[in-house]
Amino acid sequence: MSRVPVTVLTGFLGAGKTTLLRSLLTQADGRRIAVIVNEFGDAGFDGGLVEECAAKACAPGDIVELTNGCICCTVADDFIPTMDKLLARDRPLDAIVIETSGLALPQPLLKAFDWPAVRTRATVDGVVTVVDALALSEGRVVIDEDAVAAQRAEDDSLDHDDPIEEVFEDQLACADLVVLSKSDLVSPAKLAEIEARLKSALRPGINIVRSKGDLMPTVLIGLNAAAEDDMAARAGHHGEDEHDHDDFESIVVTPSAAASVAAMRARVDKALNLEGVLRVKGHARIADKAAPIVVQGVGGRVELAFARPDAKQAEHLVVIGLKGFDGDAVRRALAG
Repeated sequence: MSRVPVTVLTGFLGAGKTTLLRSLLTQADGRRIAVIVNEFGDAGFDGGLVEECAAKACAPGDIVELTNGCICCTVADDFIPTMDKLLARDRPLDAIVIETSGLALPQPLLKAFDWPAVRTRATVDGVVTVVDALALSEGRVVIDEDAVAAQRAEDDSLDHDDPIEEVFEDQLACADLVVLSKSDLVSPAKLAEIEARLKSALRPGINIVRSKGDLMPTVLIGLNAAAEDDMAARAGHHGEDEHDHDDFESIVVTPSAAASVAAMRARVDKALNLEGVLRVKGHARIADKAAPIVVQGVGGRVELAFARPDAKQAEHLVVIGLKGFDGDAVRRALAG
């Protein structure tokens, strides 16, 4: 029996994984694709965005959202049962795409493909790591670990273990393809510099493609990597049992309606500028508007767009940050 190819879509918070996945599903070209969307924290958001554009590729029940923590830590409880159900569906699947949380480590997930319930029925076609070109150009994520180590050696005030860099390193270590997102927001010279630095951190032969958020499915599916058979080459920063996420936490905020789009933008921008806050996303309400507004915030960038008036997503914002960030200050900021 042929095994269903599985694409693992990984990348740090706000890199553009969901945008890329939405593009893939709208260009399915007759393929039957199931999707597993994993969220860090208790509230989902990306699953609803995926469902909006999945009619061409996904049947009812083919999109599953896991919001019980990073998938790399809930393999036995969440991932294996979900895969078992998808692989047992009456109509065979052409592919499965797993969008991991931005904080997930791919290695424990790949090891799960050796479980008896999965290994004869599915294979990891490839790990696609989405890398935010803008974040790299602004220094919010760092590639050159040697330079970071030297900087820490000279300055005792710097943390000796940066959890963001460690997660990023592990996501790069597993990549079979790197998608450099938001490439239109970075100068050609800076992009060339970023690609050279990425090449030095990646395994030999790993390709890098630039993206503005849309790529043909043939670029992402059909890598034939069988990644689960090549774990030794994909060792990252973390050890065998060292993949908890105690360095990060999330909260859910339900803000009151803002007077205008500009007012909501100011609220989100203020929250993002608080120490330790990494990501704000979700749905909120603008006064006197029928449709909720979709909020996407990372770094210094805030994107707002109205959803359909009949959108059924819960109106809340998910805020992810380093452990210990001031949740009360975030709530005040988002409340206006």
